[in-house]
Amino acid sequence: MIQIGRYNTLTILRDTKIGLYLGNPEEDPEGKHDILLPNKYVPEQFQIGEEMAVFVYLDHEERPVATTLEPYILLHEFALLRVNYVNQVGAFLDWGLEKDLFVPFKEQARPMEKGKRYLVFLYIDEKTNRLVASSKTNQFLSNENLVIKKGDEVDLIVSHITDVGINVIINEVHKGLVYRDEVYDDSIRTGDRMIGYIKQIRPDHKIDVSLQKLGYENIEPNAQKILDELKASRGFLRLNDNSHPEDIKTVLQMSKKTFKKAIGALYKDRLIEIKEDGIYLIPTQN
Repeated sequence: MIQIGRYNTLTILRDTKIGLYLGNPEEDPEGKHDILLPNKYVPEQFQIGEEMAVFVYLDHEERPVATTLEPYILLHEFALLRVNYVNQVGAFLDWGLEKDLFVPFKEQARPMEKGKRYLVFLYIDEKTNRLVASSKTNQFLSNENLVIKKGDEVDLIVSHITDVGINVIINEVHKGLVYRDEVYDDSIRTGDRMIGYIKQIRPDHKIDVSLQKLGYENIEPNAQKILDELKASRGFLRLNDNSHPEDIKTVLQMSKKTFKKAIGALYKDRLIEIKEDGIYLIPTQN
């Protein structure tokens, strides 16, 4: 069955004046659901009977049509898209295709403005059977039946940023939070994609997420980061257990807790000395 809003591998059935007609002769031998690939997208070389991968969506008359253009978002996915224009019925987003993607006013978390970008989810409206987008992303996420566990490495999409921290979409299924005091990169923005780690799953199924590996695995890269900084600073850093967390964050972009674990591991391995004025790289390692 041909899927709207997704890539489909279809067979070239016939060549016409307006383009190629594609279909799935095994599932639809009578050709009731053949789809047009307009001339502008027809490859220079092709053969009747061969297969090709195309994206299928609805044209301006709400008819299924194929294209070789690559959309910025697929059905049941999230993406950060720019508003091309707004009219009396809603907003229209640039998603890489000829026909803009519609966002009804009722599906806008806040009124959309031309030229701005918003994180949206693509779905099929059950009443109209049209592809539409929504910036009310929470309705498409659920923490009721979790398919993750503590310590898992996960894919994250930044949903929105608040005073508490960074709200993230986990594996495009669940929602979680990275606390602000554990974020050391000021350049993170809505729509950014990154790797994270499940830090804690609370009894109410709220999920705490870390952008750094947990436990002993987290010590290794941070310990190496401190070693690299020591070597770049002639073997000395004016930081120790008593340093202010903001000073540690400014120099090393890590929390004081992570810093203390890392220098503890380095001290145990006899790679550094810890003194009142700071930490010193043992000369043989410099």
